[in-house]
Amino acid sequence: MKVGLIGVSGARPLEFWEAFLRELGVEVALPTLPPRELYQLGRESLPHEAAHLQYLLGRVLEVQQRGGADLVLLPPLLPVAQDAWGEALDELLPRRISGLPPLQTVPDDGAAALSAAGELGQRLTHNPGLVRLALDRVRPKSQPQKEAMPRLSVASRVTVAVLGPPALLADPFLSEPLRAKLHELGLHPVFGSDLPPSQVWERAERFGDAPAGQRWLNGVQGLLEGKSAVAGLLYVYPERDVAWQQALGRMANKARLPSAVQGIEPGQQGWRALENLHRQISAGVSSTGEEA
Repeated sequence: MKVGLIGVSGARPLEFWEAFLRELGVEVALPTLPPRELYQLGRESLPHEAAHLQYLLGRVLEVQQRGGADLVLLPPLLPVAQDAWGEALDELLPRRISGLPPLQTVPDDGAAALSAAGELGQRLTHNPGLVRLALDRVRPKSQPQKEAMPRLSVASRVTVAVLGPPALLADPFLSEPLRAKLHELGLHPVFGSDLPPSQVWERAERFGDAPAGQRWLNGVQGLLEGKSAVAGLLYVYPERDVAWQQALGRMANKARLPSAVQGIEPGQQGWRALENLHRQISAGVSSTGEEA
């Protein structure tokens, strides 16, 4: 039995799932190519989709091309309104790309990850005793890391809150061009993906009827918009992802601080919306949102 494992490099959920599978005696297949090659591989098969989907598909394809897998585990995507990929990633990918192995999204951490791991382990091994032993050994890796607020201010730099899909913000490869541009402009970014999850979700509970991604965004904004250090709000979405672009545009239109909506992708050159936001903040001008 071989299981492919796709996740954000170095992230704690990836460590949990890899450790659990190895405790079961399951062979684990991880992507090995450099991130840009994985991105290009996925882009060739899904040329008109957003970069985070192309990058994810590239990792699945690389695992498949290196000998295949009986199952591939995927990280969850938080959906917003009318976000088909976020709602059913593991169902849509095989419909779009033929020949993929069975796919399954798995929770990040906590009790949900333990429960999903127990069910998966039983399905893979049909050995309840082995599954219980494996869960006991990896249980500490399922616990959330110690939470702390990131620095909200840095000397000589203006603070900007950055909101967008966690799959985009938290991935070093996908977010690197944005981080480099923010540094170039002399801005100090506070990424929503770096906030303490418990505090974000506590605020998000007020929006119980909304999709999970929208609730998460509202939780991030509620946590940061009232901080005196935050001078502006930057809403970023993966280029060609209409659902996230529209969701973030609606939020920007209601923002109380200067704001901008900026699409991003690897190799990006144009940053008009972000540069406009920088000018607004520098001039002390309030805005209801700048669409890229």
